[in-house]
Amino acid sequence: MKKILVMGLPGSGKTTLASKLAPLIKAKWLNADKIRKELNDWDFSEKARLRQAKRMSELADKYIKEGHNVVADFICPIPKTRELFNADFTVWVDTISKGRYDDTNEMFVKPKKFDFHITTKNAELLVYQIADQIIPYKWDNKKPTAQMLGRWQPFHDGHYTLFEEIIKKTGQVCIQVRDVQGVDDNPFNFDNVKSKIEERLAPKYKNRFKIVLVPNITNICYGRGVGYKFEEVVLSEEIQKISATKIRKTMREKGILK
Repeated sequence: MKKILVMGLPGSGKTTLASKLAPLIKAKWLNADKIRKELNDWDFSEKARLRQAKRMSELADKYIKEGHNVVADFICPIPKTRELFNADFTVWVDTISKGRYDDTNEMFVKPKKFDFHITTKNAELLVYQIADQIIPYKWDNKKPTAQMLGRWQPFHDGHYTLFEEIIKKTGQVCIQVRDVQGVDDNPFNFDNVKSKIEERLAPKYKNRFKIVLVPNITNICYGRGVGYKFEEVVLSEEIQKISATKIRKTMREKGILK
């Protein structure tokens, strides 16, 4: 069992991240503000912050002894508070230079040691990468899965952006490759397409996608409501302008593709 600290200035997004991370790794979630509220302890002096760190650590250790992972989010502003909490894995949410409280800004010391450093507010995607570092993900056919069907001739930045939107739906994606090599202008075979997709996705999303070859599907039909969702993912105009046709043309001009 692991004790995970999500730390950073007030307003950096640590609570949002922690709330999404905890269920992914089946962890108990400890939020510092909720605990302060329960105890009516609103003292933010250095001495009180040390007390809070010790309190959070003891609560986390209690859950760990009961067989749970624990995600705790609190500012943890100085090295001594981090030492007292004694995390197994630390996420530093470093998305703002100043929080809303001057005393906290003055007290906060940037950590020298951490396991994951976040500099952009993109918790819905980063949470999967963090979770997979803590507990390597295992594909499960029984889990809710999003479908991503296409030719991928070739797999490009637009497709990558689409994948990153789709994975937010369920946490794992089945990428279906239509069997279209030799049909119209589709020069790449399945093995080539599969390797290019894996090359792009594996560094961040290992085991969270499965690639399968399917027939040249042109019609998707269903009867009465059976629990499926049909969703169009609308991307930015800039991303939508990316064209596989133009990419193939450029590849031919450069002699990369016949």
